[in-house]
Formats: sequence, structure tokens, C-alpha cells
Amino acid sequence: MFSFAGLTYLSLVQIRDINHWPFAEICWYFVGSWEQFRINGYIDVIDESNSDPLKLQQREKAWFASSLNSRLQYLGPDPGLPSITEDLPKDFSLDPSAGPVSPFCLLVLDPDKVDYLNLKTNMRASFESSTLNGVKTWSTERINP
Repeated sequence: MFSFAGLTYLSLVQIRDINHWPFAEICWYFVGSWEQFRINGYIDVIDESNSDPLKLQQREKAWFASSLNSRLQYLGPDPGLPSITEDLPKDFSLDPSAGPVSPFCLLVLDPDKVDYLNLKTNMRASFESSTLNGVKTWSTERINP
């Protein structure tokens, strides 16, 4: 099993959207190889209110895997809102051993479909998952580009 994880700010409008409709697509294009991957799946928002201890542990691990400067951004004002002052934000301090702060959340995308396209070879394939008795398996189908 594989998944994709991302870090974000809990107060963003997009988080409310994801909580309402927890499905997304990630698209990667590799310039050198001319390959494109479209990865669709379910997004899980893991914040401090999550009741699953394993997910909270995953959130904490992601917190400590990020740099201290990255963690400091979660102490400032909400991103994307107008600044109420012309002054630069004040320096914030954070104990490097302190756990995640409340605005910090982890997004985990669990893929259920991958659309692969190779523009050099004009080959396209679709990979779809299915779950039977708790076991996720993948099937592949070659499709027209």
C-alpha cells in the first residue's frame, strides 16, 4: 500500500472543502521523460481532533520530519488573509522538541486510480484498485491515449 502525504494549515478554505468532498487528483508531469501521472483518491485530513492514535502518530512524525522554519509558519497569522499591518511579522519561537501545534494538519491521499500517459511512446494505461476482504489489489488496463 502506498499513499501521498502533504502538510497544510487547518484554517484554509480548501480543508473545509475536502472535509465536505474528500476526493482529489494529483497530476505530475515529468518533462525529461514526457510522462504524466494522474492519481485519484480519497483524502484524509488528520488534525489534532482525530481520534485514531495511529493517525495522530503519523501527524506527529510528519511534524518532526519538517524543518523548524517550516514549523514556524504555523505560528503566524492565517495564510491568504489580508495583512493588517505593514510591519514584517514578528519573530516567533518554537521549542524544537514540542509536538504539532493546532493549525498543523496532515493530508494523506490514498490512491484508488492512476492514469499513466507516456507522450514519447504514445502509451497510456489505467490502474484501478479494488478491495476484497480488506486487501487492496490493483488491475491494469492499456487504453487509447
